Amino acid sequence: MNISDASRDSGLPAKTIRYYEDIGLVKPGRLGNGYRDYNDDDLHKLRFLQRSRGLGFSVEDCRGLLSLYEDRNRASADVKEIAKSHLAEIERKISELQSLQKTLSHLVDACHGDHRPHCPIINDLAR
Repeated sequence: MNISDASRDSGLPAKTIRYYEDIGLVKPGRLGNGYRDYNDDDLHKLRFLQRSRGLGFSVEDCRGLLSLYEDRNRASADVKEIAKSHLAEIERKISELQSLQKTLSHLVDACHGDHRPHCPIINDLAR
């Protein structure tokens, strides 16, 4: 199948598919005219990458997960380690966002939002 069909069936833009090929995540065959020719395995890898990226895994994590996916002798502990590391990063970001939310909420509540120039939000940002 051509890249347009692979894009439609995988849910990935053609530009992303080309990028994944450039960095070696997928390696479609080539037709006599040089056009890419995606087979069912390529399409499955593209869907795998689309889902992995959708869960926020980095490209390098996706590379590791894809390698483990293709390794029938893999240890599930290796897969779990990548997922646990990513989960810890998500939890760290959530904590950071909650802290930002608390601080900004406090500043918004402290600001009168009227015609006067005094504003706790500006004062805090200027510190």
